[in-house]
Formats: sequence, C-alpha cells, structure tokens
Amino acid sequence: MKLNQLALLGITSLLISPLAVSSHVVRVSANPSSGESNAIMVAQRQQLVAQISGTFVAAEQPTSGMARIVTDKGRRYLVLDSAFKTSSQGPDLHVVLDPTEKPPMQYQDPTSYVNLGKLQKFNGEQRYPIPAAINLSNFKSVAIWCRMANATFGYAPLRPTTSAGTSQ
Repeated sequence: MKLNQLALLGITSLLISPLAVSSHVVRVSANPSSGESNAIMVAQRQQLVAQISGTFVAAEQPTSGMARIVTDKGRRYLVLDSAFKTSSQGPDLHVVLDPTEKPPMQYQDPTSYVNLGKLQKFNGEQRYPIPAAINLSNFKSVAIWCRMANATFGYAPLRPTTSAGTSQ
C-alpha cells in the first residue's frame, strides 16, 4: 500500500488569557494533487481553567510576566506565561509556592514553602505540576528562588481569577 501523506495531529494549548479555550481544525488530504475532497478532522476541544493568577514583581532580580494556576484534565499546574522573564544570574533557580503575599528575601525555614521544581528556563512559557496533596488555599504567592544563594529573585502574589479572566 502506497502512503501519499503522513499527517501528525497534535493538540497545543496556548494561554492567551487566564481562561483559554483552544480548539484546532486540521485539514488532511488523502491526495492533494488528485482533486479528491479533503477530509476534515476536528481535534478534541481542550479547556484550561485558571483558578488563581498573579503578576510577577522584582525582588532581588528583575522578574516579570504572569503566573496562573490552571486545571487541565483534572490535574493542577502552575503555568508561567510567554511574557515570563527573570535574571539568568541564578545558578540554581526553583519555582516555589509561598504562604505569604510577599515571600521573604531569604528563607529561614525550608518547610515554609513548597518547591515545584527547578526553573525550566529563564524566559517564556513553562508548566509545573502541582501535587494533588497541596491545599492551594494555604498559598498566597509563587516565587522564583535561588536555592544556592537563598535569594528570592521575584514573586507573583496570587489572587482568585474572575470569570472574565482577570485577577481580583
């Protein structure tokens, strides 16, 4: 059997606003040169519902962009948006949830925050899973923290997101 075309269908979620609904329509042609009618494949509609969001402010280093906590297919994630940017000066940057609106410049108690993992990159969109056992009502901000220097680079106070997609 001769294969005329190989089609790869992927679902990509883009956070344009705290409440993003993304649906993709992909046209796949069995043989584009023969004039056969195109088959239309519609990818499953995927919804990301933002529960909490906040805008980053600088602490020890310039940090900007937005953080959102979203639910996707029953799992919660912290998403840093495409405008996220922080300094590349930190050798060991981590993303942490903090119980205060303004995290300390240095942490004295390692049990006072939840470490979601190493920062994936210094800028751009990225996503961190939040363990199911974490009670989000106990946390009021997300911080970019340098573990080696024990320094908070920047933080985003978290607020409930309204149905219009903005922080209250």
